[in-house]
Amino acid sequence: MSLELNVATAQPPVKAPATTNIDFNAIKQRQQATWASGDFAIVGTTLQIVGESLAEAVDVRAGELVLDVAAGNGNATLAAARRFARVTSTDYVPHLLEKGAARAKAEGLDVQFQLADAEALPFDDGSFDVALSTFGAMFTPEHHKAAHELLRVVRGGGRIGMANWTPEGFIGQLFRVIGAYVPPPAGTQSPALWGAEPRIIELFGHEAIDIRSVRKYFNFRYQSAAHWIEVFRNFYGPTHKAYAALEPGRQTSLTKDITALLESLNVAGPSSLVVPAEYLEVVITRK
Repeated sequence: MSLELNVATAQPPVKAPATTNIDFNAIKQRQQATWASGDFAIVGTTLQIVGESLAEAVDVRAGELVLDVAAGNGNATLAAARRFARVTSTDYVPHLLEKGAARAKAEGLDVQFQLADAEALPFDDGSFDVALSTFGAMFTPEHHKAAHELLRVVRGGGRIGMANWTPEGFIGQLFRVIGAYVPPPAGTQSPALWGAEPRIIELFGHEAIDIRSVRKYFNFRYQSAAHWIEVFRNFYGPTHKAYAALEPGRQTSLTKDITALLESLNVAGPSSLVVPAEYLEVVITRK
């Protein structure tokens, strides 16, 4: 399903709730440790098709200055560089940048890699033609700050492209399952909100001349539910940390609940696992 959002009638951004009692620095440090745990690159490389799709949706062109925000191990980075753009890839986890740099080197792609916080990007206003983020900026603790930074570093008439998991999709449901065992920090908002069109208007509509969104699916393909859990428990930061925080009995219960979710969404039958995960692909044109 595609949707062209009417930014002309969009309301001004809703103010973020009062945060005087929330230590966002501490939350960010915990999140950084979470994404540095395990080895996200093992999972991240399987998502490469999402970066390719986003680069096409944003119409990345040769010679354009492109910023990949919260790039992880570089799926959107590589997609843009393959289209001969001049790419700067950023993340706040050094190990993931190293993984992205190794991938770029293997393909002979000239990419700049820089440590950076998505909520405080170290670039001048209007420095880039395009900013991209695939399942990255959506995980920042202060949504409005991340959106502000994406808008700030893109020139007038430039584009912002994002891929964000939806609240209704598999990953949104997974967040709720894990949250029942390991609640998120008090005062924070679900990252899956970035996968809802009204939230995108709220965050970006006041500085956009056009917003287009398409709901798409990424298929998680594994041998079985047990195989998916093994990979994500060992390598995907949020599930890796969730299991580590639980005593054995609760770990077993979490495994049962995740298995039930996976099997309820599996479209491959009993011989393997294919779980379609809905995400929102968004292209924002900057005023």
